[in-house]
Amino acid sequence: MASTLSVSGLNEQIKTLLETTFEFVSVEGELSRITNHNSGHIYFTLKDADSSIKCVMFRGNAARLKFALTEGAHVVIHGALSLYKPRGEYQINCVSAEPYGQGALAVAFEQLKKKLEAKGYFDTTQKKSFPKYPRTIVLVTSATGAALQDMQRIASQRWPLVKLIVIDVLVQGAMAAGLIANGLRYADSLNADAIIVGRGGGSIEDLWAFNEEVVADALYGLKTPVVSAVGHEIDWVISDYVADLRAPTPSAAMQMLLPDQNELMQSIDEMRYGAYGMITQRLERKREQLASIQEAFKRHGVEHRIQLQHEQINELRERLNGQIIMNIERSARELTPLKERLGEYTQSALHQKSSMLAQLMAAFEAQHPKHKNKRGFAQVTRDNKVVDLDELCIGDEFEAMNDHRSVRSKVIAITSM
Repeated sequence: MASTLSVSGLNEQIKTLLETTFEFVSVEGELSRITNHNSGHIYFTLKDADSSIKCVMFRGNAARLKFALTEGAHVVIHGALSLYKPRGEYQINCVSAEPYGQGALAVAFEQLKKKLEAKGYFDTTQKKSFPKYPRTIVLVTSATGAALQDMQRIASQRWPLVKLIVIDVLVQGAMAAGLIANGLRYADSLNADAIIVGRGGGSIEDLWAFNEEVVADALYGLKTPVVSAVGHEIDWVISDYVADLRAPTPSAAMQMLLPDQNELMQSIDEMRYGAYGMITQRLERKREQLASIQEAFKRHGVEHRIQLQHEQINELRERLNGQIIMNIERSARELTPLKERLGEYTQSALHQKSSMLAQLMAAFEAQHPKHKNKRGFAQVTRDNKVVDLDELCIGDEFEAMNDHRSVRSKVIAITSM
């Protein structure tokens, strides 16, 4: 008769049989009932159309997953068959997993991209702008990489005034993502004008540190504008979407951030020539305006008005002189017959007066006392005028004269005859 086994003993034999027989299996199926435990272990079920099997991925293996296990995902898992003795249930102890028909890194990239986009990490309205003439740029990259040499060379050619601060970090490997995130946060504390994070080209595995969520979180939290410059033109990583600006290469990042000193000097020359021409034109216009103002001032100024008054006075003087000359000439023409008539009138008047004078002289001579021969008669005058005795009054003084004597007398009495 066969020996009797305990439940634990039976399960132990089954466990040994399963684990030695199915030491490594690769199983394809669809994920369901996924549980992410606080311990870091992942419990899920792998199924197909007809059956299912329980699976577990312990914390160490789960930490190495490049993508997240999601409900309904079609995957291939690799591991060993095992038995959980307390419940007598067998399960697959998963070592790794990969998406069915595509690479795990590609799936992980898309998963993280969707997650970060939903969190607003890619929002273009939150992108920060860069200064036109940066004074300080922090380079978060490998100090021994060719990318650093390229960026330093471009900076010296384009804008030697810029100050470059290099933060040396690993850009490849398991520890790279954390170091890059710490380097970014330190760079943000330096009050620089911009940050460039990146490296040269490589495989998707080489560039994977820039696809880690810890780097994306660090980039999103920066206050300093940052450029992601990872790999080549065809290489796109998560940091390219989160950063404020994506550059196809590290060299291109420096070209995008820094002005070209040669172009700037050419622009300065053009601006100088343009300013000179503009100033020249403006001076010429101002000169013309000044000349116009001076001309207007001459027309309306005091000196011009005085000159106009002088001209008007001279014109009036000339007109007055002309009028006077005309009047004189007209008067002269009118004066000639007047002179002739005056001469005739004068001659006639003189002749008439001469005749009258001759008559008066004759009468005077006839009446002169000297021609009076009567004795006892004298001519009486008062105030040199011949008067009659009847005209004299008491107190009047008068003269009585004959032809050879004159007597001054005064009336003292009057007797009527």
